[in-house]
Amino acid sequence: MIEVQNLQKIFRTEEVETWALNDVSFTVADGEFVAIMGPSGCGKSTLLNILGLLDNPTKGSYKLQGVEVADLDENHRTDLRKGVIGFVFQSFNLIDELNVRENIELPLLYMGVPAKERRRRAEEVMERMNISHREKHFPNQLSGGQQQRVAIARAVIAGPKLILADEPTGNLDSVNGQEVMNLLKELNQQGTTIVMVTHSRHDASYANRIINLFDGSIVKELPL
Repeated sequence: MIEVQNLQKIFRTEEVETWALNDVSFTVADGEFVAIMGPSGCGKSTLLNILGLLDNPTKGSYKLQGVEVADLDENHRTDLRKGVIGFVFQSFNLIDELNVRENIELPLLYMGVPAKERRRRAEEVMERMNISHREKHFPNQLSGGQQQRVAIARAVIAGPKLILADEPTGNLDSVNGQEVMNLLKELNQQGTTIVMVTHSRHDASYANRIINLFDGSIVKELPL
């Protein structure tokens, strides 16, 4: 699924050069659940942005499903993300003006899926995530756990092969956090590849493998 070789990301200003990633290499197989851990500022979010085709590396190779994507321009990255990668963020990133169903349908709208099919898929995924009763509610009417369920439903509605999760329980209490992790584990057991950035050793224990980053480099990998 993912093959990264000698990946570098350097942020430059007129006076400062910052190495966010330094010769990072690893692979993620189809169906794996991988956690990326490390202290703040170690490069975790930068790496996730590159894996999610939100940014390009400065140097190195990134192959997604066997295709080299490290040097793609923004338009090609956007096209490739559709239906292949789903995102789950710590801050949920729901649109306040849209209700639950409309938020969930949004990826399909961008893909040009007809309204009737969008509704069918949304109803199916809401049932799966146990949020059908909140269909007409808006984000500010939901608890944090419910908002993250909506975010996960939005991430999976297009049937992506890869889900990238950035601190998915960071804004949740322990009960809601465990529910979200159980959902991610269930999706993984159904065949979805998951790469998750987390500070939580508990959340990382749901993964099959842990990659540890420090100062932009992989320091060790821990199988579970």
